[in-house]
Amino acid sequence: MSNLLISAFADEYADSFEEQLHALRGFGIGHIEIRHLDGKNISLLGENEVKEARTMLDAFGIKASAVGSPLGKIKLDGDLSSHMETARRVFESANILGAGFIRIFSFYAPDGKNITDMRGEALGALEELVLLAREHGVTLCHENEAKIYGDIPSRCKELLDHFGGELKCVFDMGNFVLEGVDPYPEAYELLREYIAYFHVKDALAAGAIVPAGKGEAKIKEILSAHRGYAKEDFFVSLEPHLQTFSGLNALVGRSFKNPYQYEDQKAAFSDAVNKFKELI
Repeated sequence: MSNLLISAFADEYADSFEEQLHALRGFGIGHIEIRHLDGKNISLLGENEVKEARTMLDAFGIKASAVGSPLGKIKLDGDLSSHMETARRVFESANILGAGFIRIFSFYAPDGKNITDMRGEALGALEELVLLAREHGVTLCHENEAKIYGDIPSRCKELLDHFGGELKCVFDMGNFVLEGVDPYPEAYELLREYIAYFHVKDALAAGAIVPAGKGEAKIKEILSAHRGYAKEDFFVSLEPHLQTFSGLNALVGRSFKNPYQYEDQKAAFSDAVNKFKELI
């Protein structure tokens, strides 16, 4: 039976990268999915900034499980050429950081169009990303999210099948709940052969994001099933979204009204970690 390795989006704890690393070490979490460092998105960092981040990771004894990039989170009629240059910079940064996985998305529709009618365009843009990732020796992992092409399990599987396993899946059970999809067994069984790792957030179909085990995402059942299925240990990356953090609106497209209220983002993140550990 495989084991799960805990990672986290520590930018939900603090903007300061040093504070993020202190917190992870305090929680006994040895990995991080890097997204924002000192309030700056990973895609905007220069080479020297990334090298400094790697030095800090090594000093704290923390490894990068993945880069939580914003790639694929633009409209298909946007500046794709510039986006590919951003991708190249992200992949170079990932290699410096020692992160083999890159979280990506599958694009939004142009204004006035429906993304479900743009399968060919979405695949074409993803093909460019996959080819570039191949050059840099990193693995792209598609996250299911609202309003992109791969928002529901069937369209996620279309994308993953198209690339024959070269594109992997970041399975976000909370996002499936918000899309009105049963994450287990329906979504999990359809996608499990492609799952590289999991994003852990819980949600209620009504729209609220809640601590792990308090919603309808069936986190415990999914992780238990995958431990029996996976041949190797795998990451679970905590992305609790319990309180607004730097860049949330830009990344998610909205903020969430939550029945769980916290004094600040540190308290929210701490409760998320504790609830997840209790759950597993």
